[in-house]
Amino acid sequence: MVEPKWTLLVHGGAGSMVRGKLSPEQDAGARAGLGHALNAGSEVLANSGSAMDAVSAAVIKLEDDAHFNAGHGAVFTFDGIIELDASIMEGAMRRAGAVTGVRHTRNPVLLARAVMEHSPHVMLSREGADAFSREQGIEQVHPGYFATPERWRQLEELKANKLDYFDIDMKYGTVGAVAVDGDGNVAAATSTGGLTGKRWGRIGDSPIIGAGNYADNRAAAVSATGAGEYFIRIGVAHEICARIRMLDENAEAAANHVIAELGELGGTGGVIVAAPDGSAIFSFNTPGMYRGRATHGGDQYIAIYGDE
Repeated sequence: MVEPKWTLLVHGGAGSMVRGKLSPEQDAGARAGLGHALNAGSEVLANSGSAMDAVSAAVIKLEDDAHFNAGHGAVFTFDGIIELDASIMEGAMRRAGAVTGVRHTRNPVLLARAVMEHSPHVMLSREGADAFSREQGIEQVHPGYFATPERWRQLEELKANKLDYFDIDMKYGTVGAVAVDGDGNVAAATSTGGLTGKRWGRIGDSPIIGAGNYADNRAAAVSATGAGEYFIRIGVAHEICARIRMLDENAEAAANHVIAELGELGGTGGVIVAAPDGSAIFSFNTPGMYRGRATHGGDQYIAIYGDE
């Protein structure tokens, strides 16, 4: 039996992580979380599973890990509540699902997938999204499940220092996964708690198809993290795929070009990109990015800092 060729990438956010800023415990915990996500997705792909199932499995692990800003461990809004966003997309038919402002679904990525597979819509929001989640039988939790003391401390610190309306340093970012399966199909998933101290029902790029998430078998699968407003303005995820398709750029050149454009506008962040040819790309303009890669060859790479 020939082992299927596949590629999986995950991220846990891009931001101001530099050596010495994270405690040894934080560093080790984040690396372990990325490893769990890679293992979950790799198991799917190694057993001839789909890219869609692999990115779902990987992101569930990240949503359940308090080291990351998604699901359990998500950040608080200015009003002290937690609102979750997620999106998912497959590259064969370009089906997609997304949710924003979710407050009761344990794993928002599963709800985004349910929107894609079981509704006529692409995006649902807030109370309607939670209602659809209940109708679909997806696991519900009390909002307190998502909260952690550290995230509450971060909100209080932001308010005490009057650091604008949200965490402009982007220290605690989105999570995501992209994959190519043995059939050459790509998929992408992104999930987040947004920005610490966000106001007025702010929605970032993570649940927006084409900005924070995109998948197209003709190009690549992309999941983004960073200053969402800039990613929306550029349409980062789709722009990368468009450059691959229309300019015949490789995944690395396309990703680097768009991240450079992001920086020129004043935005910070990064992307993970997986193309059907097996390309596996990390591109970011921040000091660090929680990231990992696994392939059918058995190698696994996990990193946080820019010099790794």
